Amino acid sequence: MPGEPEVQDLIDGLLARCNPAVEAAEDFLGAQFDLGLAWVHFDQGCGGLGLSPKLQKAIEERLYGAGAPHPYLRNPVGYGPVAPTIHTHGRPEQRQRYLRPLFTGEEIWCQLFSEPGAGSDLASLATRAIPDGDQWIVNGQKVWTTMAHRARWGLLLARTDTEARKHAGITCFIVDMRSPGVEVRPLYQMTGGAEFNEVYLTDVAVGDGQRLGGTGEGWRVSMTTMANDRVAIGGKIRPRGGGVIGKAVDIYRQRGDVAPAARVRLMQLWVRAEVLRLTNLRAQHLRARGDPGPDSAIAKIMSTELNQAISSFAVDLLGPEGMLKPDGYARARPEEAGHWENPQHAFLRSRANSLEGGTTEILKNVLGDRVLGLPGDVRVDRDLPWSQVPRG
Repeated sequence: MPGEPEVQDLIDGLLARCNPAVEAAEDFLGAQFDLGLAWVHFDQGCGGLGLSPKLQKAIEERLYGAGAPHPYLRNPVGYGPVAPTIHTHGRPEQRQRYLRPLFTGEEIWCQLFSEPGAGSDLASLATRAIPDGDQWIVNGQKVWTTMAHRARWGLLLARTDTEARKHAGITCFIVDMRSPGVEVRPLYQMTGGAEFNEVYLTDVAVGDGQRLGGTGEGWRVSMTTMANDRVAIGGKIRPRGGGVIGKAVDIYRQRGDVAPAARVRLMQLWVRAEVLRLTNLRAQHLRARGDPGPDSAIAKIMSTELNQAISSFAVDLLGPEGMLKPDGYARARPEEAGHWENPQHAFLRSRANSLEGGTTEILKNVLGDRVLGLPGDVRVDRDLPWSQVPRG
């Protein structure tokens, strides 16, 4: 594969100079970024080398095998959906400013998309951004904002034209979460934690230099973000028998004598996990640079259903113990978002999988419309100005 010897040499040099066992995580990841090994398919100077994205798997296997820190665990929203969006739609100065500290985890990111009245129908969002000289004044409310309580920056969708069609009047901005007028409130989940938040934006000033993409092009920008979000949630390629299914196998073995039906159920789940792994491997070869497209919905749906089934199986194995959950309320750190702390926690947390990154129902519509070419749902508001669209 073109570029592979060069990449292996760079990995050798990185590990020789920076021992991940003793090097600070930020320093190691900074050195990795500077060598172009952060996202190898990104442009040079942006954490990449302009090579095939297929090489990234080899990089990660070697570095994680040597004990290197995982950038996704340190900054899940930033590393997963935001970085490809900035690389695809950002200006050169925006790439230079944001990508490196995003990768090292020095600056945590959140995604200010969903609103109380605009969840599945995101394009109906009502948060306004009004021009004021060389800046925009933003007012509105966002909800289900993962890691907003720790984020330095937020990727915001706001309405900049109320007379355009609802998909056409949206613009994307980068918001400083420390700005005056930004208020973050926790939303406690049934897990006892608070990964998600509601965010209130009151007269928040955002410079025009913080605009990502053109005015009115926010929906196009958001498609890149959401496609990569689905890949980040459902498209991870783990070793055979690894990940959540591996934890279920461990619990099965620890329980010792269980009913034969449990073994059959476990093997059915193992086969589904292997099918998902192979599906993600195939999808990896089909992804365009930085923009996976509608096929990412397949991995997200499959991963959601499988994760919920495996966590239910694990709790069933525990019997009465599965009804007990030892931990209490806490604000989540980036590395704890979606983490399997115990089977009971995983069971409760997996209920959110059907909603985050796009609901399963919406993703099935995406597959029907954009992959299978089926007739779309009737949409009476498609050509109406946003100001004329009825809202509850």
